[in-house]
Amino acid sequence: MTSLPAPLVLGGGCFWCLEASFRLLPGITRVTCGYAGGTVDRPTYEQVYTDRTGHAEVVQLEYDPAVITLAQVLEFFWQVHNPTQADGQGEDLGTRYRSVIFPADAAQQAAAATSRAAAQAGLTAPITTEIRRLPRFWPAEEYHQNYFAQHPERAYCAAVIQPKVKKLRSLLAAPRGPDRGS
Repeated sequence: MTSLPAPLVLGGGCFWCLEASFRLLPGITRVTCGYAGGTVDRPTYEQVYTDRTGHAEVVQLEYDPAVITLAQVLEFFWQVHNPTQADGQGEDLGTRYRSVIFPADAAQQAAAATSRAAAQAGLTAPITTEIRRLPRFWPAEEYHQNYFAQHPERAYCAAVIQPKVKKLRSLLAAPRGPDRGS
């Protein structure tokens, strides 16, 4: 039996948006909202929201390499958020919403650097995405898990996440979507 790769931890704005986005991707077997990159053990949402802990809202992704490669997961990451916006995404502002990749090992570190260079080649503004080894991942409170699927009618979900999910579904359905080498 082949062992699965270490989970990948990514931040790019609100973790509800990232979670809903990555749940669309074939081969993603588990998405967990959480916090990483800060100085407080077992942070709460209320603590992270202050931007004083150093944590980013992130998702921890588990994936099946027989279905999707790490390079494909990272390629999708560059498409689901704006990696050129520092400390936020759209109207979600603060260091907790920064664009960041927390590789768990040297292979993920190298893949992240390679994918960032490839993504930068297609952009005119500089990528602000930080890449640094994962210090510790802390799962978010249970009510944050699978939030969009459970609350699609809530204002933020309807106004921000739903249009993003619709756009990504179209992108994935296109003949040369991100999982097909575009």
